[in-house]
Order: sequence, then structure tokens, then C-alpha cells
Amino acid sequence: MALRKIITIDEDLCNGCGECITACAEGALQLVNGKAKLVKEQYCDGFGDCIGDCPTGALVIKEVESEEFDIVATKEYLLETQGQEAADRMIRANIEHDEKIAAAAAKAPDCGCSSHDTPAPVAPAGGGGCPGSRMRVSEKPAQAPAVSTSGVGPAQAIRSDLEQWPVQLHLVQPGMPFFSNKELVVLSTCGPVASADVHWKFLRGRSVVVACPKLDVTDPYIAKLGGILADKTIPKMIIVRMEVPCCGGLTKIATDAHALSGRTDLVVEEVTIGVGGDVLSVRTL
Repeated sequence: MALRKIITIDEDLCNGCGECITACAEGALQLVNGKAKLVKEQYCDGFGDCIGDCPTGALVIKEVESEEFDIVATKEYLLETQGQEAADRMIRANIEHDEKIAAAAAKAPDCGCSSHDTPAPVAPAGGGGCPGSRMRVSEKPAQAPAVSTSGVGPAQAIRSDLEQWPVQLHLVQPGMPFFSNKELVVLSTCGPVASADVHWKFLRGRSVVVACPKLDVTDPYIAKLGGILADKTIPKMIIVRMEVPCCGGLTKIATDAHALSGRTDLVVEEVTIGVGGDVLSVRTL
């Protein structure tokens, strides 16, 4: 159970018209004894497409303790009850929700003051708090001094192996041509900063999406990535995550997206990178 936004229905106001049921792409609502009912909390994504179609104002989004929205279970439910067309409609709706959330996030104020966001607690010096944000200082052999940024020297000293744009999971769309016939790398945002080997080891000859499971608005990621993986010319997905615990969320998003795609032929691999840039483990999921 988690505190999240979900649809609630005032039965006294509901006239049983069924407009909300038609509007809900997730199939979360049904008419029971002449009143709209939420079938199961995990089928409601809390986005509220149904509200605008209610003529009596019986539907309201509230933040309550509820089961998390489960897009994989919702797809299976729709396939069983309404068929492939309904499941496809739900995926399209979640991708549209993704775009709306990303657009809203882009417009939101980002001044960091308490009037917009509750500041995260500061970890005690030397430890404590989230393991992923705990301070570490690497002890490495002396290196050459920092390179001047004034424009002196070559425009590109180390060749980039990136072959596409955009790369952020919020911005890419299923069906983009650079995904076809290539392995897909699902890359932690911190990965390229921690490891100088990311380009030649993971990006060369592959497509990529970049995401942070802790700081991004991740609600729509599973649907988006599941739509990308539905392309059967993608033979393999490589999840490149950091060693910190919160980055395990990237693996969860990717494996849920794999399940949502319905594919049984896709090879899925997880690579874990240490904060010092070394590869700690490689496993097939």
C-alpha cells in the first residue's frame, strides 16, 4: 500500500450513465447495481481521464492509501475481459499521460524553495540518509590537471558513440527508427558520469534510453518502454544501473516493461556499475 492519487466515486451523485466507464482506458470502472464502481485499485492509474466525462461530478481524484497502479496486471485484465484492442488503447493512453506529465514537469517552477517542494532531509556528515546520496570521495592516483574550457584544443578529443537523439525516456517514442534492429540499453542517468567506458562498452552500435528511477517522474515509464520493446527487431535489452540501492528501481521498471511487451524472445541483461566506474556484475534476467 502507498499514498497515491486514485479515483473515488460519490454514489449519491452517480446516476449510472456509464460515461466514465467508456472514458477509462484502463477498464478500472464498472456499473454495479446501477452505480459506477472501481473494479480494483491497481487498475486505476489516477490520471483522471474519466472525470471530465462525468455529468454529475460524482468522480474525484483523492490522495489515499491504495494499492500501486500495476500496468502489467491491468494489461492482462484487459486482454482477458476486452481483448487486444482494449489493451492497445490502454498502452496508448499511458504514453499520452507520459507526454502530459513531462510537459507539466517542464513548466513547473524549479526554484527549490519550500513553497513548491518539501526539501529532502540532509544526511548526517559521514553517513546516514539514503545510501544512494551518501557522500563518497574516491582515492585515485594523481591525474593531469583539469583541461581548460576556454576552447583551446580539439573540439572533440574522445569520439562519442551516441547514434541517436533524444535519449531521455520521457522524450523518446515507441516506433522511432533508431530503435529498430539494435540492442537497447536502458541506462542510469548517473552511469555515464561514473564510468568513462559507457560509450565504447555499451552505446557503440546500440540504441539507448536514459532514466533515473529516483528523481524522474517515473509513472509512465513502464508503458513507454513496453511500447518500445514491442518492436520485435530489438533482440536484447541491457539494463546499465548503478550499485546504489535506489537504482534497483531501474531494473524493476525495465523488467515490468518487458512483461508488458508480451515478448518471450527478448534477452534481458543487467549490468551493475560501481560508483568508481568499474563493472561489478553482469547477469541475465
